[in-house]
Amino acid sequence: MAAVAPSATALNSSRAGVALRASSARPSVARAARLQCRATAVPTEKSTLPPPPFQAPTNGNGNGNGKAQQQPGWPSLDETAPKGGGKKRIVVLGTGWASMSFVKAFDESMKDKYELVLLSPRNYFVYTPLLPAMCAGTVEERSIVEPVRAVLGSKGKFFEAKCTDIMPEEKTIVACFPEDAGFPEACFKIPYDYLVLGVGSINNTFNIQGVQEHTMFFKTVEDAARLRLRISECFERAALPQTTPEERKKLLSFVIVGGGPTGVEVAAELHDLITEDLVKLYPDQDLVKLYPDQIQDVSVRVIELMDHVLSMYDRAIGQYTAERFARSGINLVLNSRVKAVQDGTVTVVDKEGNESEIPFGACVWATGVAMHPVVRILQEKLPAGTQNHFRSAVTDEHLRVRGSNGTIFALGDAATIEQAKAVEKATQLFDKYAQTHPDGRLTLPELQQLMAEASQEFPHLREHATFLDGKLGMQRFGGLAFKAFQEANKDKAAIYREVGVVDPTSTLNHDQFVSLINGIDAGLRALPATAQVARQQGEFLAEAFRLADGRLDCLDELAPPFQYFHKGSMAYVGGDRAVMDVPKVGPLMGITAGLVWRGFETWSQISFRNQILVANDWARTKIFGRDTSRV
Repeated sequence: MAAVAPSATALNSSRAGVALRASSARPSVARAARLQCRATAVPTEKSTLPPPPFQAPTNGNGNGNGKAQQQPGWPSLDETAPKGGGKKRIVVLGTGWASMSFVKAFDESMKDKYELVLLSPRNYFVYTPLLPAMCAGTVEERSIVEPVRAVLGSKGKFFEAKCTDIMPEEKTIVACFPEDAGFPEACFKIPYDYLVLGVGSINNTFNIQGVQEHTMFFKTVEDAARLRLRISECFERAALPQTTPEERKKLLSFVIVGGGPTGVEVAAELHDLITEDLVKLYPDQDLVKLYPDQIQDVSVRVIELMDHVLSMYDRAIGQYTAERFARSGINLVLNSRVKAVQDGTVTVVDKEGNESEIPFGACVWATGVAMHPVVRILQEKLPAGTQNHFRSAVTDEHLRVRGSNGTIFALGDAATIEQAKAVEKATQLFDKYAQTHPDGRLTLPELQQLMAEASQEFPHLREHATFLDGKLGMQRFGGLAFKAFQEANKDKAAIYREVGVVDPTSTLNHDQFVSLINGIDAGLRALPATAQVARQQGEFLAEAFRLADGRLDCLDELAPPFQYFHKGSMAYVGGDRAVMDVPKVGPLMGITAGLVWRGFETWSQISFRNQILVANDWARTKIFGRDTSRV
């Protein structure tokens, strides 16, 4: 499974701004709309009628996806700090890559037209690509975080609060001060003219038993700090005199689920920590015995569903990484999926259906993203049929959320740009390939060839075609293809469901094929869930607001659509080495790529202060080693 979000860097933090060019091919609009857009817009205050009283929804764990209940009305921002001068209020949710890129690119000259309000339960921005380095102590926590207020400056206001409800019809949100802060609940309403949704995504457990209870997620600075502490605890416990050899090996077994950029970087940083620092600190306890480039007692394993890691990079990069890990003693458990996680043990099923148990002292879950609860709340409030994506809000090419009448925008992991759907041409595609089959049905190889060729017109089919190998790769994307072939051959479905592979004799008829394509379209996501995409979208939207000059109802006329420019992908693989997949250049690997990666990550920090701190951390680690204190 490809890992996600904090993601190894994907050149995701390039400082190059997004250049918006006037588009020669404007979307067609009604003549009345054109006349309206050409007229001088006079800003007006929105209605100040208070919305009906209610209580912010909550589910008890702070996710904000419970049911609203009646409650005496919360105070409104307009009551305590009313807008002045006819300004339009922009409320931005989140302090991740998308939201902070928007805030940083927001031109201060626009303060005369817009009132900017930033809302998040987290009052800092974290440079997520270096979270793996932080968990190993290579860089320090404070070096990769920046206070939100330092970035926001005088551009607007910030409230440390969590959005618990969105009311699109009233153009109002409900916000509550975080419950874990130790203060009584404090909720209030914020009316908006425009809402920017940059809340990101949450971890996806795929409903696998024990993941939530026994693994460590890896999306936030708190997650990285928790893993760093756990590593120290495992080594200190293993050093006790009463610890048995069997218990010691279990404590010093570190399992990372997900062979994407995040999983690979966590494994690489962990290995560097062990071989460069911990081996010097535990010589007497026989914890770390080094043979040439191999580790005994300590083990690091990466579990990956595919047959190679970094599957979305050039294949040569995956092979190089596997060879590098093999020399370093990092074990790759490929073609395998996690069936369940128990306390201290993960159950893995390989491509042959064989089960095995891997003991661990720490297990990191670095794969899969799911819809943020705030996005789900919004989807439920918008008109039926406008939002049907399972992971994010559907937007147009200007990042406006469908069904919001142009008042809500979505960025980063919280958004997916609507594309042409392959189901509209499903019959044509089926007839082209099924006619070569005697009974007019599609085999698995034919389906794979169909999707590969159709991806020229429908790019979202390319990723599905890549993983249609007839084995565990079909379990990706919710197992859509696997379930389709199971449905096609129900007689043997139970047998092949147990081993997790496709019956080689199964074929799809027209209706089954259309149903499969429809399911793929429903999960359509135009762009990868990376910081690179989120940053470009945030910068684009800030520039679009500037070009619109207060007339966002005329955005089609005044600003070109968003166009993503992929600058490449990067990942650290240990031993000062890195891999790079750069368009028009190809794969780059080794020490030189490692130097480029290190320099890029330093230069791409959000502030000059962070650049200095990160550069200092690199130097400190090389000279004095990593700090392994349990603090």
